[in-house]
Amino acid sequence: MSEFVFVYSTFPDQASALRVAEHLVDAKLAACANLSAPITSVYVWQGKRETATEIAALFKTRRILTEQLIAAARPLHPYEVPCFLVLPIESGASDYLAWVRAQTLGDR
Repeated sequence: MSEFVFVYSTFPDQASALRVAEHLVDAKLAACANLSAPITSVYVWQGKRETATEIAALFKTRRILTEQLIAAARPLHPYEVPCFLVLPIESGASDYLAWVRAQTLGDR
C-alpha cells in the first residue's frame, strides 16, 4: 500500500470546506487541501432524491494519519453523515511526496 492518500469529502459551501481545510493543515494532518468550484451532486437521502450544490475537497495526507484526520474533521463537518473516502496515491514526484511527508505528523 502507498504511504500517501487523498481523503475526499464534500461540503455544503465554501466556508465550511475552508474551515475544515484550514484546521487540518494547521494540525499537520493534511499537507494540502484542494477545494473545488461548486459541483452538483445527485443522491438519495432519507428516501428522497436530492440535488445539491457542494464543494468537493481533496486532502493530501499520509495513510497513517487517515483516522486522525477523519476524527478531527468530523466534529467540524456540517453534515449528519459526512463523506470521507480514502483514495490511494499510487506514485508521484518524489520531491512533492517528500514535502507532503515533511508537512504532516508522524514518523518521518
